Amino acid sequence: MNFGNVLTAMVTPFDPYGEVDFEATRGLVNYLIANGSDGLVVAGTTGESPTLTHDEKLKLFTFVVDVVDGRVPVIAGTGSNNTKASIELTIEAEKTGVDAIMLVTPYYNKPSQEGMYQHFRTIAESTTLPVMLYNIPGRSVASLDLDTIIRLSQIKNIVSVKEASGVLDRTAELISNTAEDFSVYSGEDSLTLPTLAIGGTGIVSVSSHIIGNEMQEMMEHFNRGEVAEAGAIHRRILPVMNAMFAAPSPTPVKEALNRIGVPVGSVRLPLIPLNDLERESLSKVIAIYEEKRVAGY
Repeated sequence: MNFGNVLTAMVTPFDPYGEVDFEATRGLVNYLIANGSDGLVVAGTTGESPTLTHDEKLKLFTFVVDVVDGRVPVIAGTGSNNTKASIELTIEAEKTGVDAIMLVTPYYNKPSQEGMYQHFRTIAESTTLPVMLYNIPGRSVASLDLDTIIRLSQIKNIVSVKEASGVLDRTAELISNTAEDFSVYSGEDSLTLPTLAIGGTGIVSVSSHIIGNEMQEMMEHFNRGEVAEAGAIHRRILPVMNAMFAAPSPTPVKEALNRIGVPVGSVRLPLIPLNDLERESLSKVIAIYEEKRVAGY
């Protein structure tokens, strides 16, 4: 299932008191749709899901669905390392009108491959919604083996994977061994173009908050066979992509959004705002990128 080329793993705006800022969320959603996002992932890692309560997630799902009003798919992050809790949240999320759910690899308790298969299968069976798997071993420690993803892809409503291992050979093998209509998204911004080159569907992105239009342009050039042009855009935006992960995400992207006039507030503990040196470094990267963009190279 193709949810679009560029899916944005949306940050969760907070007010000065650390509460979810729904009016800022409205502005962010409209900004993202107008600036290159084909779909929105809500309450994922970038949305600071570990610090969001069950009720906050449901309110976010309901609110974003209402603001989006059918313009783009809304994918709800309902996965955790607790199968029962994930099922409960998934069932409630379906009632909010989201278009799909995303299920992260269980973290901390380090289940076996068979345990992970049963975890995802059981959650998928609790819903009629399409399911996107989310493999991110850098955060979860436990990684979904290729054979496990391939096996899960045979379940009717498991239709996609966000693959954030950063290993292109693995991604290529995954594409080769799943059905044509099973979509494979990169979870690494800097591998967007290489993933397309080996047959991937697109990107679930953090950087698209800032450079969504440029990422779309890059992909459009590639899809038209204009590889040199796509490569030039990739090289121009790569420093911005890397800068979004120069400190624990989503701290840099929230700082960048606030700087460009899209208010999203700060992060929740245990994350902390950027320090002065980190802010200065981020500002330099964005300034250089803007100079190149305006100059046309």
